[in-house]
Amino acid sequence: MARVCQVTGKVPVGGNKVSHSNIKTKRRFLPNLQKKRFYLAEEDKWVTLKVSTDAIRTINKKGLLTVVKELRAKGEKI
Repeated sequence: MARVCQVTGKVPVGGNKVSHSNIKTKRRFLPNLQKKRFYLAEEDKWVTLKVSTDAIRTINKKGLLTVVKELRAKGEKI
């Protein structure tokens, strides 16, 4: 489970690198993942998550407790 966002589930996708002469070779587009620590005040502990920058914005919007509850409902160990 290397390059997978724990919140959004983003994974690398494939595509083509196109040169100036229009030669196409395979390449991968990797998600912008960050290993980030969040403080979960309700449980008085730090939680480390591997999240995309998009997921960091989601956590800021919804709140950490809501996101953690959703992850635990999916079966993720946090």
